[in-house]
Amino acid sequence: MNNSTKGAALAALMFLTAVPMFAAVVAPDVVTIGSGVNSGLTVDVPVYIRDTAGSPLGIDQPAGSRIQSYSITVNYAPASAIQSVTFTRAGITQSLTPAFESSPASAGSITLIDTFNETTNLVPFTSNAALPGNQVGKLHFTFKPSTLTGTVVTLTLDSTLTQLSNQAGTTTETVSGGTLTLVNGSIVQTQDIPLLDPRLLVLLGIVLVSVAIRLRP
Repeated sequence: MNNSTKGAALAALMFLTAVPMFAAVVAPDVVTIGSGVNSGLTVDVPVYIRDTAGSPLGIDQPAGSRIQSYSITVNYAPASAIQSVTFTRAGITQSLTPAFESSPASAGSITLIDTFNETTNLVPFTSNAALPGNQVGKLHFTFKPSTLTGTVVTLTLDSTLTQLSNQAGTTTETVSGGTLTLVNGSIVQTQDIPLLDPRLLVLLGIVLVSVAIRLRP
């Protein structure tokens, strides 16, 4: 076999070896924030995780390689429209007991961190569920009074701080690693939230006192 033939054979072998590698590439898992409209002071926004079959972590993987921990950081803007916000477990994690849980917050940002024991609190993801996947959390927003109609609050997942991992933390899925995809959301305020005039509050108090005096035996 001459050098030319050897070179062609080597190139063909390299190509055939590389094909399974490309074939093995699978879609990443997905974290999604819901979107919606709000016509009052408060609104709940669901947060989902889609467990994609074949990704490094998942219900289809061996024990020790399930999604048993997550850190989900949501940045919201304008922060001036929000009076308060909480981030709690919901959906498939609501009835579970976390080994660790924390929800640190700062101006314009809030995080939910949960870790579950795989043996006693397996997170029951549905592999390849239809998007957006299984609900794991809930954001509860309280808007400031006098928020105007048309106000849009953007909800953006932090691409660095949002991660999924196994219970031990030895396998992590991230955006930078190509194993995690993020889908952002928003809230649209559809109705003005009026701020009650203090003079009306005083008048209401006078009326209530007057009624109480009249009804007193």
